[in-house]
Amino acid sequence: MKNSIISYPRIGANRELKFGVEKYFKNQSSKEELLQIAKNLRTKHWQEIQNFGIDFIPSNDFSFYDNVLDAAVLFNIIHTKYKNLNLEPLDEYFAQSRGYQGKNGDTTALAMKKWFNTNYHYLVPECDDANAIALVGDKIFKEYLEAKELGIETKPVLIGIFTLFKLINFKDEKTKELAKEKLLKAYEELLTKLNTLKVQWLQFDEPYLVYDLDQNDLALFDQLYTKLLNHKQNLKILLQTYFGDVRDIYPKLLQTQFDGLGLDFIEGKESLKLIEKYGFAKDKILFAGIINGKNIYANDYTKSLKLIKELQKHTKNIVLNTSCSLLHVPYSTEFEKQLNPSYLKIFSFAKEKLKELKELKEILNTNEENPLLKTNQELFQNIPQRTDEKVKARLQTLKKEDFIRQPEFKKRILIQKEFLQLPLLPTTTIGSFPQSADVRSNRLAFKQEKISATSYTEFNQQKIKECIAIQEEIGLDVLVHGEFERNDMVEYFGENLKGFLFTQNGWVQSYGTRCVKPPVIWGDVSRIKPITLAWAKFAQSLSKKIVKGMLTGPVTILNWSFPREDISLKESAQQIALALRDEVLDLENAGIKIIQIDEAALREKLPLRKSDWHSQYLDWAIPAFNLVHSGVKTETQIHTHMCYSEFNDILKEIDAMDADVISFEASRSNLSLLDTLKAIHFQTEVGPGVYDIHSPRVPSVEELSITIKQILNKLPKKQIWINPDCGLKTRSYEEVIAALKNLVIATQKIRESL
Repeated sequence: MKNSIISYPRIGANRELKFGVEKYFKNQSSKEELLQIAKNLRTKHWQEIQNFGIDFIPSNDFSFYDNVLDAAVLFNIIHTKYKNLNLEPLDEYFAQSRGYQGKNGDTTALAMKKWFNTNYHYLVPECDDANAIALVGDKIFKEYLEAKELGIETKPVLIGIFTLFKLINFKDEKTKELAKEKLLKAYEELLTKLNTLKVQWLQFDEPYLVYDLDQNDLALFDQLYTKLLNHKQNLKILLQTYFGDVRDIYPKLLQTQFDGLGLDFIEGKESLKLIEKYGFAKDKILFAGIINGKNIYANDYTKSLKLIKELQKHTKNIVLNTSCSLLHVPYSTEFEKQLNPSYLKIFSFAKEKLKELKELKEILNTNEENPLLKTNQELFQNIPQRTDEKVKARLQTLKKEDFIRQPEFKKRILIQKEFLQLPLLPTTTIGSFPQSADVRSNRLAFKQEKISATSYTEFNQQKIKECIAIQEEIGLDVLVHGEFERNDMVEYFGENLKGFLFTQNGWVQSYGTRCVKPPVIWGDVSRIKPITLAWAKFAQSLSKKIVKGMLTGPVTILNWSFPREDISLKESAQQIALALRDEVLDLENAGIKIIQIDEAALREKLPLRKSDWHSQYLDWAIPAFNLVHSGVKTETQIHTHMCYSEFNDILKEIDAMDADVISFEASRSNLSLLDTLKAIHFQTEVGPGVYDIHSPRVPSVEELSITIKQILNKLPKKQIWINPDCGLKTRSYEEVIAALKNLVIATQKIRESL
């Protein structure tokens, strides 16, 4: 028995990559210094993986920003607008990921989308010139040789041609057809070069295979790989899938020339059934994804061994594997010094999952009963208490009407317009303002008990005063308090709810240098005391304008936390929803007229197969949101926000959330969402993001005016709000103030013209 991992976290044990890249962005370090940081991280990670006895060690899973962008750059899939900047390669790479504003020109970044059903974001490659596609990069070869020099044989990892082709945004159909031919030749050349280097195994990641595939998809896959695999020569190729099962193509895969098939047995609900029904090919190795790459709870060896024994009835050629990349879990529990050991021993981060793979291999390779198995069994027999009878009882009293807001939207919105007295095209922001160094220092000092609660509160109140003053000076119509008390939109609420646990260093990459520290849902959830009430009341007292109350929704809190595995997601979501419902009613009673309940992550956990959308997700996710706000008065306006997802296919369900205003990320997707909103007669008022806050560039008044006019051409003017596409916490005040001033000026000019 051998073992493998799909890929490893690249940010480093202490987020070395994040800080190194950000220093480079600020011109505080050289390219050479950044490259050295990257090399040091790769070396450390390879040696660490090797020390745990992992047989198949990945290379080329490292990235400065995103692996999809890396693949696009490898094959010269770079839009002309970035090439025209005439930047050196590394800066051209970052221009695609962040946008560029400088002496060489001005351009926006590539669109950003959720990576399948995760909280990781990938950059969508743009192809406007298919003739340019060719194997021009050397990263995959350099990193293989780099590991080889350390005496480590790796399996290079690369996004497979089918998934990459499906993810690219092509200029038109003609470009797309030519690109297919050119990309195939580039991949063929890649295989030739890897053979020259005497690489033993290559891993093609093909997660797109877990979607619903139609006949065109199957034909495309067959067309690409029938030709490509003829060039593999001595190279062994692993087709790696994850985030689901491959029911639409599994029988076909058994007939291919792949040497290994990587299947997910955690999220792949049908994976075992497929093998039981169709068997497994004798000439292939099954890379069995049994270690959960997306959650942080320890592996139950008894269950894993039972699964392996079932698989061994059909094939003896098995490699123990992770279910997906370990990019989606924190680095290691060894940096957690504050968590109670009784909880910590149940957790398994990336490094601990290497140990689990090592131990499972050892257990399977020994005939006698292994003490490692007994130790693991004892672990699961001594789990701390997780249930709260009061929470259980409250759930049981829920009635159908608790999930329905009255009166209906059409009646509500007329009353709200009269009550709120807002101008046409109201301007606002999504919620957060820049989290400057002094804000973070104040929060840390309070957490470390170096300052009193009074000092902490007074500091934040001063920041709120400044924030309100800035917004009033800019001329925004609906204000926010800035969220200076919040470390993260999910972690903050988790810290104030019973049932959550928190890590010190459980950082996970969300995109580029953006890392998040997801809470852990350990037990039944309830609200202990008001969470946002005091801050909201204070902020509203400073202005005659409306200041929004700001909450994170139950589905986002669940989706951006590490969830329990002992109860259903539906039950977890309803527990969180009831806790937030109490907060909403407190805000309303305190005179807060607009309450925003963000559901930024609603779409990302949508099952990848449409047949599962309602039964496995939407049938409980939408009602959970409804439960939070269904008890408010008619005149209280409920907002929500969603970011970096594709919404076109679930807009009717989003409308069923029955919010009064929904703001969407739309700036990086060229407002394509608006056509669908118009087509389905979307009733909720909408705020399509008019500029991209994930880029440091400041949009001009002219640019914003054009965007707003495009929105007006699609939607009724009385339905539209004007706002950035997301929160502003990652930006500087200089950028934020300049951008918001331009936003207000552009809006006022258009208001006058209307």
